[in-house]
Amino acid sequence: MSEAATQRSNFRFFHRLRVRWAEVDMQKIVFNAHYLMYFDTAISDYWRALALPYEEAMHALGGDLYVRKATIDFRASARMDDMLDMGVRCARIGNSSMVFEGGLFRQDQFLVGCELVYVFADPATQTSKPVPAVLREVLTGYEAGETMSTVETGDWATLGEGAGALRRAVFIEEQNIPEAMEWDAQDAVVLHAVARNRIGQVIATGRLLAAENGVSHIGRMAVHRNLRSGGHGAAVMQVLEDAARARGDSVVALNAQRSAERFYARLGYVPHGDGFEEAGIPHIEMRRSLLPSSQ
Repeated sequence: MSEAATQRSNFRFFHRLRVRWAEVDMQKIVFNAHYLMYFDTAISDYWRALALPYEEAMHALGGDLYVRKATIDFRASARMDDMLDMGVRCARIGNSSMVFEGGLFRQDQFLVGCELVYVFADPATQTSKPVPAVLREVLTGYEAGETMSTVETGDWATLGEGAGALRRAVFIEEQNIPEAMEWDAQDAVVLHAVARNRIGQVIATGRLLAAENGVSHIGRMAVHRNLRSGGHGAAVMQVLEDAARARGDSVVALNAQRSAERFYARLGYVPHGDGFEEAGIPHIEMRRSLLPSSQ
């Protein structure tokens, strides 16, 4: 582990956690074996920060990562109920290996460091393979401060394959919405938006219907289940709102699942009318004005 890992300023990514009773010993300090669990949990969130659903991404890349070596450097103890920030960064990438460094901080105090060496390998034989160029670019790009996803708009002929696969996974397979209710004639004529990660996978989608009396409607909003709360849904919403505003719509409406109501509220949407059920799922219509606040 390098000394750079002892400074908060050298990390872009942090995972926050609070020490639980089950993780401390009789001295009320974190039992040493739990620190590796902390780092492993943080690494999982690091992949989410890269906008990569780990299992699907590794399958697309033709390999998987295996831990070759794990080193812990103890400097100070974490205690019961401490709020901790776990910094993770990709420090080096070799031909088939990559080195991740972690730093555990209580505010600005460095407590514990970790170095994890992974090898990219064939899952069937566990023999090493060169790190794919696109994965190398994702890791170096993230550490350089680059964005990990982009949003594009287009018609169903252009975006339907990726958008449709994600909608199937979220609505039909995850939420058990009948297939006949998911697909309709609107797909062929409305504007679609998809967010893609740096390896080309669709991770969020939505569509913008034609406006009626200045009120447009956003629907079929879906985000990959492993990447929710990562800002990808909000990015798709922003692009669709911009498209609605550009064509002169004054209000945008949507039928929000009640479980997502707070998400839309954070984007400025307010309930409109009474709640209702659709496909057995509680919904509420929500609206947001697209006009300048002075109007």
